[in-house]
Amino acid sequence: MNGSEAPFELLAPAASTAAPRTDLLFLVMLVICGAMALLLAGLIAWFALRYREGSGAGRAHPPSHANGLEAAWTAVPMLLFIVLFGWAAHDYALERRVPADALPVYVVAKQWMWRLQHGENGRQEINELHVPLNRPVVLVLASQDVIHSFFVPAFRVKQDVVPGRYARLWFSATRLGEFRILCSEYCGSQHSAMLGRVIVMRDADYAKWLASGPPPTGDPTPQQLGQALYQRLACASCHAPDSSVHAPPLAGLYGRTVVLQDGGHVTADEDYLRESIVAPDRRLVAGQPAIMPSYGGQLSEQDVQNLVAYLREFK
Repeated sequence: MNGSEAPFELLAPAASTAAPRTDLLFLVMLVICGAMALLLAGLIAWFALRYREGSGAGRAHPPSHANGLEAAWTAVPMLLFIVLFGWAAHDYALERRVPADALPVYVVAKQWMWRLQHGENGRQEINELHVPLNRPVVLVLASQDVIHSFFVPAFRVKQDVVPGRYARLWFSATRLGEFRILCSEYCGSQHSAMLGRVIVMRDADYAKWLASGPPPTGDPTPQQLGQALYQRLACASCHAPDSSVHAPPLAGLYGRTVVLQDGGHVTADEDYLRESIVAPDRRLVAGQPAIMPSYGGQLSEQDVQNLVAYLREFK
């Protein structure tokens, strides 16, 4: 799109660090499957001609089995599948390992739009995502209604967004230009119109764009919005160290291991924090009574996302 495509490419434009790995794996699988299909088609044609009715092929004493051949057609495909599985698993693990310096963007999907907010200064976008060239970007995705799927074909990245939980997706764009965002999960009558675009810019241009939001420095960041919500809901009246209720302290909670009332353990990640806000009785902390009210249905998905963003950095 907009000059970002080469004159000829066997596949769609490859515009991220993940794309070459994905394309190579796909092409290797295509070659292997194609070669196998041609081999089988050739054998079928050869046997059909060689042993056709009336041919002079010898049919006396046909073999009942061939140990070497049977071992070969069992072992070779199995080894190929194991190699491909290991290769794909390695690439998948790389895509799940988010770089520590990735720029955060908070995304809420809803019928039928993408709402995006940059974690650096809070600037918001609808159906557009501006990102810098050659810098990792991590999307924290949530759905407000049904299952959606964030898909950028040129980046070879796709992530389902399921209501009630967070998903993370990262990429590093390697080509300037504009690239389509699609929803690849049927999400209702206007699913096909749930389109957007990623705009990849040079660092200097991205910095100018990011700073050109509403004065003085753009919209409030998700953390600032979450802090305001934390104060408005009077969360400190229960969770502050000197509160009379003695609810679990929230300072430094993110990333820690929490002991549950049923004896289990859970890491305090984004999903756990979200669940503790909208369904606090589901996984009670050991020694804590079920006294926290549920905010499910009272807060929008973006409000919950902002509150979780604040709790991640709460010290």
